[in-house]
Amino acid sequence: MTPLAAIHVANKQLGLDEDTARDLYQRVTGKRSLREMNDRELTFIITEQRQRGFKPAEKGLQGPFAKKLQALWIAAWNLGIVRDRTDAAMLSFVRRQTGIEHTRFLLDADDAAKAIDALKAWMTREAGVDWSQTVATASWLTPSGAKIALAQWQMLSVTKAVEPNGFRKFVWDKAKPLDQMADRDWPAVMNQLGEMVRKAKA
Repeated sequence: MTPLAAIHVANKQLGLDEDTARDLYQRVTGKRSLREMNDRELTFIITEQRQRGFKPAEKGLQGPFAKKLQALWIAAWNLGIVRDRTDAAMLSFVRRQTGIEHTRFLLDADDAAKAIDALKAWMTREAGVDWSQTVATASWLTPSGAKIALAQWQMLSVTKAVEPNGFRKFVWDKAKPLDQMADRDWPAVMNQLGEMVRKAKA
């Protein structure tokens, strides 16, 4: 649902006629017309409507940053630092970081960055994920999935669950040679390593 559609649904749900709705817009943004508002201002209107009791139907994750946030959340779960893998838990985290209730209302890149950067910093602090890109970075280590999988391997090496130098062979056995790995290939490896990480931490 787009922000505009959500606002119209909320007006109907809250029983606001056109004049009353425009009064609300004016008070929150200084503008009486939705057409004059940017995405951030529309989000302010939705937040106000929610405070008045609007309850949008929950239909899974939506919004331009939802997939990225979900992928990072599952990666954090596979690193053993997130205990609850569910979308509901991720939405609670996003709400704490941004003050925005749902990914469908997370439309501003700066707002999304608050949650994305907080998740990445947590993964670096608790699991040693190195997000840096340098000229010396091996090409196979460019995807985020590779960085996360390598951090998983290093965590497992510390617990003696795997051989420190066995990462290349493990990836090849589970997927394909390192230099042939694409972004879409890494989730299967991360999920497999995630099971091992959670077992080691149990």
